[in-house]
Amino acid sequence: MSTRAFTQERGAPSGTSTTTFILAGGCFWCLDAVYRRVRGAVDVVSGYIGGHAPEPRYLEVCSGTTGHAEAVAVTFDPEVVPADVILDIFFATHDPTTPNRQGYDVGTQYRSAMFYLDEPQKSAFHAALERSQERWDAPIVTEIVRAPRFHVAEEEHQDFYGRNPWEGYCRVIINPKLAKARKYYSEWLLD
Repeated sequence: MSTRAFTQERGAPSGTSTTTFILAGGCFWCLDAVYRRVRGAVDVVSGYIGGHAPEPRYLEVCSGTTGHAEAVAVTFDPEVVPADVILDIFFATHDPTTPNRQGYDVGTQYRSAMFYLDEPQKSAFHAALERSQERWDAPIVTEIVRAPRFHVAEEEHQDFYGRNPWEGYCRVIINPKLAKARKYYSEWLLD
């Protein structure tokens, strides 16, 4: 499935103008949990992007041998939540200064990356990176690249946090990211 086909298939109800950003910032469970709570996000899908395996699966991607990043495709209504807020939340809820690492998650599958669908997205992504750099002491290493094929992850990875909030990873890793999102973006979060 191409990224464009994915976007059209997973879009908002007809008549609604939506935008989809594909973002990678460590384990996709984290970004999935944050964006599912953003007012105006109409769909969040975890998946794999940017590698060479024709049909990547979770264990294969976790091995670091496919070149894919764990990512989310966030479809949102820009009339409800501005694109800049979606992007600022991305830079606030992961460490964009560490190449191929987010905390204990290490490997290219956990890289910080933004996958643009068109030139306006590319410009918006660069502007967000520049805007966010002032918050970080180290240089941001987030990749900004054209989106290749996005592979939807297995069903058990969709809304992982919502279905498993008691899991250790959720309590120790995701809860602090949600708390940070609430601290800085409470007006945009649903809970």
